[in-house]
Amino acid sequence: MKTVSPNVSTIQNKIPEGNNGLDESKIPLKRSLGLTTGILLVAGTLIGSGVFKKIAPMSAALMDKNYILLAWLLAGIVSIFSAFTICGLASLTTESGGIYEYLRLSFGNFFSFLYGWGSFLIMGSGAIAAVAFIFSESVNYIIPLPDFFGSWQHISIGHFVFPFESSGIKLLAVLTIAGLTWLNILGAKKGGNLNNILTTLKIAGIVFLIVMGLSFTHSSSPIETIARQQSHPNTNIFSAMIAAMLSAFWAYSGWFSISFISGEIKNPKKNVPISIIAGIGISIVLYLLLNDAFMNVMSLDALANIDENNIAALEVARIISGNPGATAIAILIIISTFGTLNAIILTYPRMYYRMAQEKFFPKSFSFVHLRFNTPYIALIYSMVWSCLMVISGTFDVLTDMIIFTATFFFGLLGVALIKMKRNGTITTGLIAYPLSPIVLILSSLALIINTIITEPVQSVVGLLLILTGVPFYFFYRRKTTDDTSMPRF
Repeated sequence: MKTVSPNVSTIQNKIPEGNNGLDESKIPLKRSLGLTTGILLVAGTLIGSGVFKKIAPMSAALMDKNYILLAWLLAGIVSIFSAFTICGLASLTTESGGIYEYLRLSFGNFFSFLYGWGSFLIMGSGAIAAVAFIFSESVNYIIPLPDFFGSWQHISIGHFVFPFESSGIKLLAVLTIAGLTWLNILGAKKGGNLNNILTTLKIAGIVFLIVMGLSFTHSSSPIETIARQQSHPNTNIFSAMIAAMLSAFWAYSGWFSISFISGEIKNPKKNVPISIIAGIGISIVLYLLLNDAFMNVMSLDALANIDENNIAALEVARIISGNPGATAIAILIIISTFGTLNAIILTYPRMYYRMAQEKFFPKSFSFVHLRFNTPYIALIYSMVWSCLMVISGTFDVLTDMIIFTATFFFGLLGVALIKMKRNGTITTGLIAYPLSPIVLILSSLALIINTIITEPVQSVVGLLLILTGVPFYFFYRRKTTDDTSMPRF
């Protein structure tokens, strides 16, 4: 007998007003996002705040223009090969969940659950909190925000959490997360359309800055100009290149998040890979040209001496056109971070939704809104936890601690592609195989080793944070084995 998947309109017609007795976990998501939205979603996720400020630490590490551009290019190439790996794995399923789903189908529930647990606990929620905070800081640069609880800023919890510190910035960040969550509950297409507008605006703004920067001329002599660009090269070039690439990887991070919403992408086996490759390709071109423009306006010494709390793009714009230029770039960064925040709020909760579908997260996370066809409970819980991370102010510390484990999961994706190709599960969608998974595995190993050597304590603490999910894994596995109802909260 031929089975037919449930249709939302059919379900709605059968259910009387008031949603009497309807199991919201059985409502399917709607495929409403096309290829253009997919490409702009990847580009919008990538182009956040990193490209506007990472030139400073990269200049300090390398002190050579060509090496800096090479670091951006190599990081982009590694990201492209990583994307090729995801493209191959995308042929496994049309469901939402992305990396969680690929790991589940390749290795079972243990590693996939730990990745999903780490994403909800720190990686995804921490990314939302961090980008929201950067957005609020950018707004504060133009419109100083009142510090409502400034007199309480020294109150702490365990001398680690300072909930009242930077209260005005935190309040705006929380309100922004809540507002964008509400918009995305109203429909994936609404969130996608907003992303398309914001990404188009940020790309146009970056192109304008590139043109202004590359056409900028100095009054200095040719000898002085050469000295500006050929400052003191770093003698330990390998170590310096790794450090610079780590900075670049931050600006390239997040391209994979579109895979989390495969269940709402039209023709996902085709459009998800195209979106990822095109989105990264756009970012590589923009990053190379923008950093070239930065180095045309400011000397490497000047860029290297920019304080880590300042943004290089603002200083460049100030040199080109004074304070009005800096204000214009600040507005661009506001648009950029707002768009990135919307993109990650749209995507990450879909993974938690998929985990709940597989009965490895609370059942309520799999609930889909009858009218808007969005996983609204997953969106709400993601919002609540991200807002708590903003208030605590610990998101930067926590996300830094799990670089080691996050990199491990990415390396595991390379192993997954090789495994599924060898056993015949994957036969299509392969690009540059087996080079792409090998590059991903080797680059992950290099980053893991570097992180262990340079940040041993953070690596161990990050691993322990992820392993807090182990008892929860066995709890959900027992519940699934017993075929009993999942806890609801």
